[in-house]
Amino acid sequence: MRILTFTPAGRICYLYVLAALFETNLPGIPLHSRGKVRDIYDAGEFLLIVASDRLSAFDCVLPTPIPDKGRVLTQMTLFWLDLLRDLVPNHFVTAQLNEYPTAFRPFADQLEGRSMLVRRAKMLPVECVARGYLSGSGWKDYQRTGSLCGIALPAGLLESDRLPEPLFTPASKAQSGHDENITFTQAQAAIGDAAQAVQKLTLRIYQRASEYAATKGILIADTKFEFGYYNGELILADEVLTPDSSRFWPQSSYRPGGPQPSFDKQYVRDYLESIGWNKQPPAPVLPDEVAAKTAGKYRQAYRVLTGKTL
Repeated sequence: MRILTFTPAGRICYLYVLAALFETNLPGIPLHSRGKVRDIYDAGEFLLIVASDRLSAFDCVLPTPIPDKGRVLTQMTLFWLDLLRDLVPNHFVTAQLNEYPTAFRPFADQLEGRSMLVRRAKMLPVECVARGYLSGSGWKDYQRTGSLCGIALPAGLLESDRLPEPLFTPASKAQSGHDENITFTQAQAAIGDAAQAVQKLTLRIYQRASEYAATKGILIADTKFEFGYYNGELILADEVLTPDSSRFWPQSSYRPGGPQPSFDKQYVRDYLESIGWNKQPPAPVLPDEVAAKTAGKYRQAYRVLTGKTL
């Protein structure tokens, strides 16, 4: 919402009043599931995925929503799905409300810009992570073992160093608690022959996305994908290359040897670390300035990478 006002000097200015959607409510429509961020509804042969403005950190949903976050996640996913469509098929059907089943159309205020109709895929129980730089849990793993998900790395690497080559480092999907890094052998035990297929797809997608992002001055430190089967074909599903699922670093300020400035929720993680939260529920409320700055980082990531504004 934009409100017209005036400065003391009589100049026109605008105040932006930010509204956030913490949780959807679509009476009469069956709720398929509600995740940390997304609300998913049954839509006949399809599913409707709605990205709320909820934010999770350290696997806890925070009580403070981030305005426009769900719209950024959805619109950025749509951008990447289009860019990657020649590499891998995906679950996307439409994001046009007038093409949704009629029962959804009265809820345009909750769905516009933050929802998409998708095919029902049988999802693999493994998250497919691509890492080009040593950061986050990968850095902690390296400090502890000298390896990353069982892959030996050269000695003497610094935090945020670029890896000799991008790595596929799968993770388990925890039903509760924290997802955990696993080895490729463990991934094979969980999903069989699909492990090799998703490894190849994950690294191909990461390479394409990284090459594109570099033209916009962005380094993709790491990102995670989810895959599933639809009619016997392996497809890309869920969110793709968003600030929730990726670390985006400005190329201009990249300096190995410590944490990097980022266009993602790392700012919130850093704040939560600074206040000494024990990372157990209930999660603390975010100050207004932290929520506003986080919202700005999400919008900036979308603007820089896509060349568009919401």
